[in-house]
Amino acid sequence: MGRGEREGGGLKTALLVAGGLVLGWLTMETAFKPFLDRVRGSIARSDPARDPDDDADGSSGVNVSDEDEKAEVVAKSD
Repeated sequence: MGRGEREGGGLKTALLVAGGLVLGWLTMETAFKPFLDRVRGSIARSDPARDPDDDADGSSGVNVSDEDEKAEVVAKSD
């Protein structure tokens, strides 16, 4: 009698865990939808053949202000 109840309890536990994981995944997708859409769009627009580390001029494509460049030159000269 106790054994039959135990087998069904394992199945219920497995279904409950699977349902919780699905619910958690859907919650995360809904909560972070704007961020995920931007990231997925950025990935879709990226050029996989271009490696920013291989740029000849050493720039990473990030705009740096003149003050930041001056601060780096001063820091390197010390």
